[in-house]
Amino acid sequence: MTPRWLPYALIAPATFFLAAFFVVPLVQTIVLSFDGGTAGPLGNYRRMLGDLNFSVSIANTFLLVAVVVPLQVVLALAMGLMLQKLQRGREIVLWIWTIPLGISDLAAGLVWLAILQNTGYLNSLLFQLGVIEGPTAWLNAETPMTLFLGIVAAEVWRATAVVLVILVSGMQLVPKEYGEAADVFGATPVAKFFRVTLPLLKPSLQSALILRTVLAFEVFAAVYALGGRNFPVLVGEAYTWQHVNQNYGVAAAYAVLVMLISLASTVLYLRVLRVRPEQQA
Repeated sequence: MTPRWLPYALIAPATFFLAAFFVVPLVQTIVLSFDGGTAGPLGNYRRMLGDLNFSVSIANTFLLVAVVVPLQVVLALAMGLMLQKLQRGREIVLWIWTIPLGISDLAAGLVWLAILQNTGYLNSLLFQLGVIEGPTAWLNAETPMTLFLGIVAAEVWRATAVVLVILVSGMQLVPKEYGEAADVFGATPVAKFFRVTLPLLKPSLQSALILRTVLAFEVFAAVYALGGRNFPVLVGEAYTWQHVNQNYGVAAAYAVLVMLISLASTVLYLRVLRVRPEQQA
């Protein structure tokens, strides 16, 4: 007979690990954010709200999330469906598509910086084709649209594979009998996708959306590599307040704000994409 204490003993190492490396820093950050000194417990939050880049960073962060996450989900769904149609070489194609998973955020930003900077590969190609007469700036404050599109391209290229892996795993769990039954009743491929595949993918979609949205709200390295201070985002402002302004309290306030936004988005997905027990794999 298994001792009652054995399950607790088995999860104890993971519990201590999470407490040491997640819970304790989280509590310290929250406490630091309310340590406003003479300005009172909300002093750091008032300074954050009064930051010149606060509203811009909020707008830029939400805009990136609103554009990048749906693009990644649509691309991952299309790529997953393509993989299902392949008879041979499926594993090789999936491996190639997931190569960006091994590239850090900063490295991905530097790759796209090499493509889009004034003397980058894109300008060289366009010059060779006679499209432009000389170097064109794509990544500065005077060209906010191309800067934004460059950041979107870097994020989509870097992190779509995360969504793809989750959705492909979910597609493997969809019973083939459902698709065969739809074929018997004469369902078109579009109807089959929206009436059979997509509803059964809801658990995987929920997980993918939560993960990617939370990570998208924390975007920083690729943005910083491509745009620097020309495209403020929330985590970038936290970095600036901590390492440039040397004000750890306001930086902690930004971190707490990002955490609260991430938690709110998670709760929203859990409610909107609520998964019934019978839908869970």
